[in-house]
Parts: sequence; structure tokens; C-alpha cells
Amino acid sequence: MENKLHILLCEDEESLGMLVREYLQAKGYDAELFLDGESGYKAFMKGKYDMCLLDVMMPRMDGFALAREIRMINAEVPIIFLTAKNLKDDILEGFKLGADDYLTKPFSMDELVYRMEAILRRVKGKNQRTATRYQLGQFTFDTQRQVLTIGDKQTKLTTKECELLTMLCSHANEVLERELALKTIWIDDNYFNARSMDVYITKLRKHLKDDPAIEINNVHGKGYRLIVPNLVEE
Repeated sequence: MENKLHILLCEDEESLGMLVREYLQAKGYDAELFLDGESGYKAFMKGKYDMCLLDVMMPRMDGFALAREIRMINAEVPIIFLTAKNLKDDILEGFKLGADDYLTKPFSMDELVYRMEAILRRVKGKNQRTATRYQLGQFTFDTQRQVLTIGDKQTKLTTKECELLTMLCSHANEVLERELALKTIWIDDNYFNARSMDVYITKLRKHLKDDPAIEINNVHGKGYRLIVPNLVEE
């Protein structure tokens, strides 16, 4: 990304924190790791961050307490909780404090980044470039209007068709993991949602059949790959 976004990462499990930090740095983010809530709070007071990733169970100041302090300073900065806790009351507490999302360990690094990007698209982050249109082979895909166009033919996509095609475009010519797509779009990766996603993949294949160079291939045991000779974000 052209302008690196500054991420505050607070995680007391050092090995996990270093792994997340290195992955985010590899994805183009400027991530700083702190091993307790108090040091994270002091860093937030001194620096300017575009997003906060907070573990809940931390020494010296837990993630919920840190989020309260952060919200007193900045009511807009996005917050994602990273925690082993999955109790309903904990999740509700996080959202009451103004959290934007909540990931339970263990989580996929790809899912974390996709959720971060989805949140950053919704906020007023001036440094985040949002793709609202894709030139997808011979098609033009307008993600805002949910319209797929080729020549004089326009196809209005449903919300889930649009979300799924957007994810495929963001992973063009790479594998989009089934679990990531299910948890991001359907929230849960259960059997029925998985079958539902298969139906939507079939629908997208029909929508894209007018350009024979475009394919959506099954990758056994992993997910799907959108094959497209040229894709341009606008």
C-alpha cells in the first residue's frame, strides 16, 4: 500500500504477537507490538494509529480497560479484539466498548487482514485506497452499484454475490480459502452455509461465462481460484 497504515498491536503472548506483527509488515502495514496494556496505552498517547488490535487478557491493563482509555482519547480509531475468550458476555462487552470486530484465537492471518481491510473501507481513513470498480477481463464490476457489465449487458448482483466476487477479485489468480469467505460473508462456516456458498459460486460462473478467459476453479480441500488474464482496480 502506498501510505503505510500504523497499527497498534497489543498481545502478551510474545510468539503470537511477533507472528502477527511480521505478517502485517509483510502485507505493507507498519505494526508496533506491545506485550501489555499499559505500554500499549503509553504508545497510543504518544503516537498516531490507524487501527488497534488488542488482546483481552493482558497484564498491567487488560484489553477492555485499554479500549476504554483509547475511546476517551479517540472515539473513531477502529478496534479489533484478539482473544481466546468466546463467551457471549465477553463479546457483548467488547462491542459495548466500541469494538469494530472480535476474532477468537486461533484465527487465520488472512482472515484478520481481510477483516481489517473491510473495516478500513468503512471508516474515514484518508490513507486507505478503496477499489470501487474492477476491470475484470472484458467485464466492468462496480462494487458500489453491485453491477457487472460486459458490452451492453448489465447484471445486477445480489449483496452476497457482490461480496463473494469482491473477495475473489481481491485474491485474483490466488486461492481464496473457503473458511475465510464463509466467516467473512456468512459469519459461520457450518455445512449449510458452505452449501449456500457453492450455489453462489455457480451463479457467479454463469454471470461470467460471456468472457471465456475468466474461470472460477475449485481448489480441492482449500477453496476457489478466480482465473482472470487481466484485472485492474479503479
